Amino acid sequence: MARKKAALDFEQSLADLQQLVERLESGELSLEDSLTAFEQGVRLTRECQAALTQAEQKVQILLERDGELQEAPFEADGEA
Repeated sequence: MARKKAALDFEQSLADLQQLVERLESGELSLEDSLTAFEQGVRLTRECQAALTQAEQKVQILLERDGELQEAPFEADGEA
């Protein structure tokens, strides 16, 4: 359950960050609102980066065998 919540939190944070970027790029925000949005964007970026770092660490643990890291190529689904 915690994994699904973490994945949903990451997805929601990323979606919120995308909305903030769109609002900032629109140029319709006041300076004060832009600064507030920027601060929120920095927070969301840090949250997303932390989630990605944690996911990377989990992948490394899963790939570790007999105390040594076994690197394996990443194979995407083919849909990019």
